Amino acid sequence: MNKTELKEFLDTKVDQYNNPKFIESDPLQIPHIFTKKEDIEIAGFLTATIAWGNRKSIINNAKRLMVLLDNAPHDFIINHDETDLEKLNGFVHRTFNGDDAIQFVKSLKHIYLNHGGLESVFTKHTEHNSMQPAISKFKSIFFEIDHLPRTQKHISDPLKNSAAKRINMYLRWMVRNDQRGVDFGIWNNLSPSQLSCPLDVHSGNVARKLGLLKRKQNDGKALNELDLQLRKLDAEDPVKYDFALFGLGVFENF
Repeated sequence: MNKTELKEFLDTKVDQYNNPKFIESDPLQIPHIFTKKEDIEIAGFLTATIAWGNRKSIINNAKRLMVLLDNAPHDFIINHDETDLEKLNGFVHRTFNGDDAIQFVKSLKHIYLNHGGLESVFTKHTEHNSMQPAISKFKSIFFEIDHLPRTQKHISDPLKNSAAKRINMYLRWMVRNDQRGVDFGIWNNLSPSQLSCPLDVHSGNVARKLGLLKRKQNDGKALNELDLQLRKLDAEDPVKYDFALFGLGVFENF
């Protein structure tokens, strides 16, 4: 395929997968339970954090986590006391356990009370064409309070050559607003043009088959390579192609 044919093919696949039916089997359904901005962004962040492994298991465990937060995640995070945290002890999703869940609640409270909330942190530290420095800064702010060293592994650092798939996916959910009913677009101070594609085994394999990616590892360097190619297809909204790459990989075994 030449560039024009590739863009037409991928645009068709974006239209196919960027619709609310996609949510039925996707962890993105969890923040869609809520209507309050802070609930959406917190539910989205926690869901994205545990979004690896079996998708059904991710969804079930994210639902369970919301129940443990009284289905009011913002209120719980701001107003919890130490005894409220005890019920989180039994939570487990793969290597993310109750200790990690409690740490995340405490760090999120710190973010909302001392840094203006999740959107504010990312907005302040985003560079004009990339959110990757902001992700790195977010991690340092998230863990600037007393914390368990083990919990740091659950937030990736792009400046240490991580593709940071889960947090880039989360940022897509919060920033993109195309009125399709999938992504939320509730962070108005950031632009879709600044986003990076959530790079995982599915999107990476499809990108390589389509000639969008040469690097074999799904790491930070590969992410930069893929970003450059997707921005050539649509500089204003490059991450819409996540729908196409992921859909082709997961649903079509492309």
